[in-house]
Amino acid sequence: MLVLSRKKNESIVINDDITIVVVEIRGDKVRLGIEAPKEVPVHRSEVYDAIQRSQAPAGTPAETDPPAASPTSSVEENPAGS
Repeated sequence: MLVLSRKKNESIVINDDITIVVVEIRGDKVRLGIEAPKEVPVHRSEVYDAIQRSQAPAGTPAETDPPAASPTSSVEENPAGS
């Protein structure tokens, strides 16, 4: 895993078409802005895990295992309309 340090308003570019910007740092939460092409899905890990569980065939481990927590990352999404 590549680990990078960024300050507020600094960014990371991935593959020329994805940019991640540190929008805000408040206590132990970091707000990230992500610019990516519409065809590139971007989800918080818990949402991605739920999607994977809902698409897994019945009885597979993905459906029966509890979602994995990600203690090292926090991504906050803006509510609709803001």
